[in-house]
Amino acid sequence: MTKQLWIGTRKGLFRAEENRGRWHITDVHFLGTQVPMLLPGANGRMFAALKHGHFGPKVQRSEDGGASWTEITTPTYPPKPDDVPDVIDPMRNKAIPWSLELIWSLELGGDGRLWCGTLPGGLFTSDDQGESWQLNMPLWNVPNRQHWFGGGYDVPGIHSVCVDPRDPKKVAVGISCGGVWVTEDHAATWTCQSTGMRAEYMPPERAYDPDVQDPHRLVQCAGSPEHFWVQHHNGIFRSTDGCVSWTEIGAPEPSAFGFAVAVHPSDPETAWFVPAVRDSDRYPADGKLVVTRTRDGGKSFDVLSDGLPRSHAYHLVYRHCLEIDSNAETLAMGSTTGGLWISENGGDRWELISQDLPPIFALRFG
Repeated sequence: MTKQLWIGTRKGLFRAEENRGRWHITDVHFLGTQVPMLLPGANGRMFAALKHGHFGPKVQRSEDGGASWTEITTPTYPPKPDDVPDVIDPMRNKAIPWSLELIWSLELGGDGRLWCGTLPGGLFTSDDQGESWQLNMPLWNVPNRQHWFGGGYDVPGIHSVCVDPRDPKKVAVGISCGGVWVTEDHAATWTCQSTGMRAEYMPPERAYDPDVQDPHRLVQCAGSPEHFWVQHHNGIFRSTDGCVSWTEIGAPEPSAFGFAVAVHPSDPETAWFVPAVRDSDRYPADGKLVVTRTRDGGKSFDVLSDGLPRSHAYHLVYRHCLEIDSNAETLAMGSTTGGLWISENGGDRWELISQDLPPIFALRFG
């Protein structure tokens, strides 16, 4: 069966296909429009989140594997009740809006429920394949939300949604900056489970406050769902007990800062990261793009660079731009400067597929 990779970019949705061991860009949809998130599904059904410059966020659905698309309902925040006080972002001293700014994550549960994480920190669900959406009020109304704040964006955002493959009632979400939140009752109630994470950007007395953590990306091992990895703003963290507690991994070379993480689909000890110089710089150390990989739960790391640019490379890899296929060997990585690489051997060797794409926001095999 031909493998394919979907590539959401600042100027459209591209598809790459593998044929006789070589990958090629084959077609593009929504050319000129931002595609910050996409979701391939079963039986040819797919979803794509768009962000139009004038018309804002939209959602498109395909029933034929991406050959054609139809606009469907966009998640919409309800009007803010007059008697509900504003929630003020504590870092910017601005009210967090009740309006959709960006669709930042899309996931499908085993029961068919769609999950949609957004800026400004609202989580939506759909039980009819996107024909209608409901804002999850239990999470939107948690008192802890008064502590959330924007990281790279001006408002908090839900970028990671992990639906337990054994039980779709169990879901974990990652919020920048608001920590990791978990439900075990299909989103009726939520608990902040960031214990053990450390935020060095906060005053010392609040460094371990669960509500202010910035998990840049949260991923779950499909074959061992109690195991999670987080690429945090200032480090790498791991949970082996379903997010109840987190352990900080010793800083690997060249950096523990980054945005992306991918976990092996069946081996929870194996994960990949893309390190960068931290905070305002945000480029590979020494201008050399590398991927780091651990195969022993973070005790040691390999630095993988074969096939990647070794000098004057200033690529940044966003949260959703390091993806592993279900075969556990094929990895894809896309950058803000339009570079796309694929590895067929777990990261040991990378092949450049294109260096001319628009800035890449999301990758999904499907």
